[in-house]
Amino acid sequence: CTQIIFLFSLQQSAERIRLLNSPSKDNTTAFYGINQFSHLFPEEFKAIYLRSIPHKLPRYRKVPKGWEKPLPKKFDWRDKKVIAEVRNQKTCGGCWAFSVVGGIESAYAIKGNNLEELSVQQVIDCSYNNYGCSGGSTVSALSWLNQTKVKLVRDSDYAFKAQTGLCHYFGHSDFGVSITGFAAYDFRGQEEEMMKMLVKWGPLAVTVDAVSWQDYLGGIIQYHCSSGRANHAVLITGFDRTGSIPYWIVQNSWGPTWGIDGYVRVKIGGNVCGIADTVSSVFV
Repeated sequence: CTQIIFLFSLQQSAERIRLLNSPSKDNTTAFYGINQFSHLFPEEFKAIYLRSIPHKLPRYRKVPKGWEKPLPKKFDWRDKKVIAEVRNQKTCGGCWAFSVVGGIESAYAIKGNNLEELSVQQVIDCSYNNYGCSGGSTVSALSWLNQTKVKLVRDSDYAFKAQTGLCHYFGHSDFGVSITGFAAYDFRGQEEEMMKMLVKWGPLAVTVDAVSWQDYLGGIIQYHCSSGRANHAVLITGFDRTGSIPYWIVQNSWGPTWGIDGYVRVKIGGNVCGIADTVSSVFV
């Protein structure tokens, strides 16, 4: 019986992939195929991996500042060695915590400190306004970190278990990184301003619609990204506008074997995948 269900889900995924890869107006778009999630039914995939909760935010209001430096054609915080390795959330719906912790690690390193791998498990267990591995919001997690001034300890001191556990408390003398604040806005129609924010402040924690990412292998996502609801949190580390299609460089938390070494490219402009709806920058 299990064998029949497995074969049926693979048959379904082959049909889904065929539709995703059907010729579009532009052949430099994303391509899809069999990966580590293709054996799952879409409902299973959503239930396990897409557990981010959307958060309504104020629209970004640009403050005119006179002359501004022009944006570079290409920018990636990885080049500055301030982005941690791609992690794997496994079957824990804690993408919201991975996204936020990735932003904090980078903000800390951008200030001239060592790039530390901080504890995602601590955020999953202790962020009382979220639901651990059953889902959460990047903005709620940042609000919690900002209000409590909790110090995030190293991953080696509070390792990832891929399930929600009891919150551990640490003494004041232990190493930890706390945040001093954060900014969170809706940047729809203002992705150029988003690029400026990324260059000025560091990687951006964003919430996206990732339903079609189940079968993603590579290329730039421009279509097939419209379930109409944000459901997954990721970290934008850079952008590239040197080619015919400008794109965001986005770090995911599904391990380095997914996508392009754990990353995905999403077209800039048009709010593809809802990438500009819930954008957060963190300060340490």
